[in-house]
Amino acid sequence: MLGGLMLLAATIALLHAAYSTYEHLSHLKALGRPEGALPNDIVVEAAISLVLAVVGATIRSPSLREVTWRSEMKRRALEEDDDPRLSFEKFVQRAGIVPKVSSSS
Repeated sequence: MLGGLMLLAATIALLHAAYSTYEHLSHLKALGRPEGALPNDIVVEAAISLVLAVVGATIRSPSLREVTWRSEMKRRALEEDDDPRLSFEKFVQRAGIVPKVSSSS
């Protein structure tokens, strides 16, 4: 719940920083000086929204699970699959990406 609220606050703060940036650049363009640095409050707001987003996503993410041979063998039975490879070692090959080499002499 807290992570979701932090992500929501970060999204709102980032959208507000983007809108403030647009308004500031429009104001500079109206004055005839399109070049100029952003005010510090906009930069700080964007940085705070980034930190809130990272912390919120970290809080909201599920806990990490162990990826080792022992934990994988605890999780599944020997009769479960016909393929004895571990689930994190399975790779899907797409047909047609690498042309097949014919072995003709």
